[in-house]
Amino acid sequence: MSESEIYKELGALTKDKSKWEENMTYVSSLLSHESGKIKAKALWLLGEMGLLHPMQVKGAVPVIATFLDSRDPLLRERAVNALGRIGRGDYHLIEPYWRSLFRFALDEEPKVRLSFIWASENIATNTPDVYENDMPVFEKLLHDKEDKVRMEAPEIFRVLGKRRPEFVRPFVEQLQAISENDSNRVVRIHCLGAIKATK
Repeated sequence: MSESEIYKELGALTKDKSKWEENMTYVSSLLSHESGKIKAKALWLLGEMGLLHPMQVKGAVPVIATFLDSRDPLLRERAVNALGRIGRGDYHLIEPYWRSLFRFALDEEPKVRLSFIWASENIATNTPDVYENDMPVFEKLLHDKEDKVRMEAPEIFRVLGKRRPEFVRPFVEQLQAISENDSNRVVRIHCLGAIKATK
């Protein structure tokens, strides 16, 4: 099949969850495809599959993790996303790679920094305690130069605020200040949401 045919097939498969389990081996095999576009789509789909069926993607996790070192920012972004989704399904599957995700808080590509926050939100949904000592990492992202990163950064505080409000309370004053002063309306709203979650 051509690249466009495979891509179209993956798009259809993404929408049909009933076929996910029987196609996991096939999608995993596409991680070695020559096309970066196909690999990126396969990474995304494996993350979604892994959220629903974590144990079935267990064998693919080490291969997914190799893309964390990719020079292609899209592949880094998708690998971080995938590990976040799989980690939401079963943290233990991605635990060996969890600490290495933190380097992406400083990635040169804004979309990768954004994906790091998003992956952390996913993992924290069911495994919040692992983030207890890492809140300063997310605090720095509240002041990121990119609007989209700043828009997402308060959301990890909201997710953790619902589950472990004590992790977020030391940052409430700062979140309040940002909610009153940031130039971006969405950032201000999300900061208020994070504060509300701790109450």
